[in-house]
Amino acid sequence: MQIKKIKILNFRLLKDFSIDLEDNLSLIIGKNNTGKTSLLSLLELFFSSKTNHFTLHDFNLEFQQEIKGMLDEDITKENYNNLEINLKFYIEYFESDNLKNISDFILNLDPEENYLILSFSYVLEYESYSRLKGDYKKFKNEFKDKSAIDFLGKNHKQYFSIKKTVVEHNKEENEKEIKDEQLSKIISLETINAKRDVSNGERGGFTSNKTLSRLSYQFYSHSNKSNPTTVSDLQSELIRTDGKLNKTYKAIFEKVVGDIRKFSVNDSEVLIKSNLEEMNILKDNTSVVYKQGDMELPEDYNGLGYMNLFAMVFKLHLIFDSFKKNNVNQGEQTDINLLFIEEPEAHTHPQMQYVFIKNIKNLLDKGKEELNNLQTIISTHSSHIASQSTFNDIKYFKKMDNQVTCKNLSNLENEGNSEVHKRKNFNFLKQYLTLYRAELFFAEKIIFIEGDTERILLPAMMKKIDDEKKDKGYIPLLSQNISVVEVGAYSHIFDKFLNFLGIKTLIITDIDSVDSNKKKCVVNDGKNTSNASIKHFLHDKDWDALRKLEHTSKILSKTGPLWKEDKGGLLCIAYQIEQSSYHARSFEDSFISINLNFIESNKDDFKGLKKRSKITSTSSNFYEIADNCIDKKTLFAMDILYYSSESYEEWEVPDYIKEGLVWLAK
Repeated sequence: MQIKKIKILNFRLLKDFSIDLEDNLSLIIGKNNTGKTSLLSLLELFFSSKTNHFTLHDFNLEFQQEIKGMLDEDITKENYNNLEINLKFYIEYFESDNLKNISDFILNLDPEENYLILSFSYVLEYESYSRLKGDYKKFKNEFKDKSAIDFLGKNHKQYFSIKKTVVEHNKEENEKEIKDEQLSKIISLETINAKRDVSNGERGGFTSNKTLSRLSYQFYSHSNKSNPTTVSDLQSELIRTDGKLNKTYKAIFEKVVGDIRKFSVNDSEVLIKSNLEEMNILKDNTSVVYKQGDMELPEDYNGLGYMNLFAMVFKLHLIFDSFKKNNVNQGEQTDINLLFIEEPEAHTHPQMQYVFIKNIKNLLDKGKEELNNLQTIISTHSSHIASQSTFNDIKYFKKMDNQVTCKNLSNLENEGNSEVHKRKNFNFLKQYLTLYRAELFFAEKIIFIEGDTERILLPAMMKKIDDEKKDKGYIPLLSQNISVVEVGAYSHIFDKFLNFLGIKTLIITDIDSVDSNKKKCVVNDGKNTSNASIKHFLHDKDWDALRKLEHTSKILSKTGPLWKEDKGGLLCIAYQIEQSSYHARSFEDSFISINLNFIESNKDDFKGLKKRSKITSTSSNFYEIADNCIDKKTLFAMDILYYSSESYEEWEVPDYIKEGLVWLAK
């Protein structure tokens, strides 16, 4: 029995949202404000609280307007559809499962319909809608400057109610109410929130948070209830200690007890006895320390990252014990134990994040051995955690048009023209993205570049453009979350991935002119391009068209299997264009052609050049200079930076790159 899907309606950015869950671990990734925390919040609102903690801010903005509009309409009961924030669990079960806890809620006896759907709603039913409408009318008459949203903000709890039901798969009007005690036998939810109360303590004020020590007490408390035999040794030791302390107390308090006896009006005797309780001992007298050599250091001397990881390990054991305790109390196992860990990377550096994701799976596997159907959701902003994760476990949250969608990375396996191509492309993406470029999942924008020269010089070129642009509302490129990836002339391999992500992407590549024999040549002698990316994205353009293509015609969006010209598209491919009466073939001859004086005046100092005598102020064969005079491209790029001022005013950015970067900045 497993949760296969969660669907959500009208909750914050999760307007019409669904996520497929893996049987063991689902890793949620995405940029900030893409609904990852909202998913956790809604689970907690329905599961973890006995009271109504919904606020108007939980209502999706369009949903608020829908409610507002219906208050101005006359809707009959027959035409009314409940207004609700809704959460559904799609649970798949099989004949081999123990169906005892769900048997009363199987609403369709067709053996092919093996889904149980749990539905949680914060709902405005018709009777409450009618009452709300009447009350709002009175409110509006008294407070004419107030809106329906103002009224709902203060009063929605009087009209909306929490409703928990089981609905029939593919026939949701057939439903049955489920009580909390019945629900708790089907699903248990535990969470580890991003705010984990981990602190080094306020050493200046001589206080300490002692987070781990508190957690050790909580762990003992849970162990005492769920595994009483494991603490018998401690209890036995305390009984023996009580006996020793009784003898000591008798000597210490002998005079006091003797004086008390003189005031006694009966024959009763006063005794002062030791009564050690293990809970109090652990609560107030337990410390977690770190041993370094012969020294023991208190827990708050360690870094927040380590404390965060250790606290999570403690909490995971507490949660596993809590799941077991629930099962013991019920006399049977809960059908599904759902665990949500939010942003485990807090306070940790990349190496620790690698360690976390590698070890957390082992810890969860151990928990799964003792628990029935443990399913875990982890949300993260960490590319380092994503890079060490199983590709098929990753769920990508993407915000578009004021709502969030969730995409399975495993769906990329189905992209391609043939089975061989699908498998080859998917395997490449899986290896490349997880091992090298997981940060692409968290980028706002992407730049694909050819090689080392562009990689080294691109930040300087971006700074030059930022300094030049004075337009109101212009957002500097260097302040944006842009991921730069070196892919050679193979950006076309990322075709399906770019369409999948829907991220604004600039491809900076070379026109790579070749003659009729497919040998490289100057652009004016060219007959075609050898660049696979240009051929792929601008598949319908011949050589003459490619040479003269306007910038706006290089902005594309995907229509079916092909990329088409679209001024509002999210992909732009930029390559050399004619500038100052010269059409370059590569970045190097393009840069040299417009910055010859800068190169010529520094040629004797440039480490990346050879045959320097060929470079003169009257040189016009820029293709030959780039081909014969650049010894090492990386050094050439470093030379340009080294002999530039802070503003890089000594040289200009080639137009084709400038056009692309200005487009990307918008």
